[in-house]
Amino acid sequence: MGVLDYISEFFSVAPSTGKKRKPMQTVEIKVKMDCDGCERRVRNSVVHMKGQEFNAVQRVGVKQVEVNRKQSKITVTGYVERNRVLKKVQSTGKRADFWPYIPYNLVAYPYVAQAYDKKAPSGYVKNSAQALPAPNSLDEKLTSLFSDENPNACSIM
Repeated sequence: MGVLDYISEFFSVAPSTGKKRKPMQTVEIKVKMDCDGCERRVRNSVVHMKGQEFNAVQRVGVKQVEVNRKQSKITVTGYVERNRVLKKVQSTGKRADFWPYIPYNLVAYPYVAQAYDKKAPSGYVKNSAQALPAPNSLDEKLTSLFSDENPNACSIM
């Protein structure tokens, strides 16, 4: 019966109600948690969130919640809306915002003023749209001096 249950998730016999299926998504939220009580309150606020019911398949709500108190981060995975999760966490009285950081190895220049943040956890930088140095900066001039793409580059080898 396992194969039939798996296949039946893809086909629906019930008439469509016009609701669009929400994809499973991961929502990361930055929220300051000081103690076990704060962590428990934030976790319990999102664990029992209900999502939207679908035709024959019951894809409802939160599937997994991970709390990392050291990074002040909560990760919620499931069939939920980002803004509803944020509002639910804010209803606990904690100041919460979407996770503003990405791993530093995904950014071309992680130590530029727009991307570098002293408050970021180790290994993370701000998720900024323009994380590039100014074209006239000294770093950019030095790296292009020995670049293979620069026709006027120094050819000392």
